[in-house]
Amino acid sequence: MIHFVLIINRQRKLRLTKWYSPYSQKERTKVIREISELMLRRHHKMCNFFEWGGLKVVYRRYTGLFFCMCIDPDDNELETQEVIHQYVRILDRYFGKVCELDLIYDFHKAYFILDELVIAGELQESNRRTVVRRIFAQVSLSLDIHISHSLVDAAKEEGPGSVDGITIPFKIIIYLKLQN
Repeated sequence: MIHFVLIINRQRKLRLTKWYSPYSQKERTKVIREISELMLRRHHKMCNFFEWGGLKVVYRRYTGLFFCMCIDPDDNELETQEVIHQYVRILDRYFGKVCELDLIYDFHKAYFILDELVIAGELQESNRRTVVRRIFAQVSLSLDIHISHSLVDAAKEEGPGSVDGITIPFKIIIYLKLQN
């Protein structure tokens, strides 16, 4: 089981956290401080996992970011590294070449992608293509909703029928009538 996911930069600034086990705010702060210190002190030629507090911490460094997952002691470290790598590949696919600024400004999308990959501390979907398909389906759905709301707003101003030569779907006209 994955207990938590952390993404930390080289300056020890936290960029993303996801907790799957109950920790108080005080414990979370302590955990983040300890793990970031241990990760950043390790030489780059050392292995990418270590024991910490009866658990295992598995991490991978990508440019200036450390992607870290804390797992049970009997879980497979290499499998967890592969989960981290899959997450980064999916982020790359979504953002182009993912960078720290993507995680800062579009953090909600990074959380959404992580939630498509891992639920309740367990790997939900290991197939990268399936996850990417779901993500783009969600983006398409949110764009459809945004466009529908824009048409509804425009139709409220100009009245039902057509807006700037665009025929408004019957469902939107009914929606407008129900709103009045």
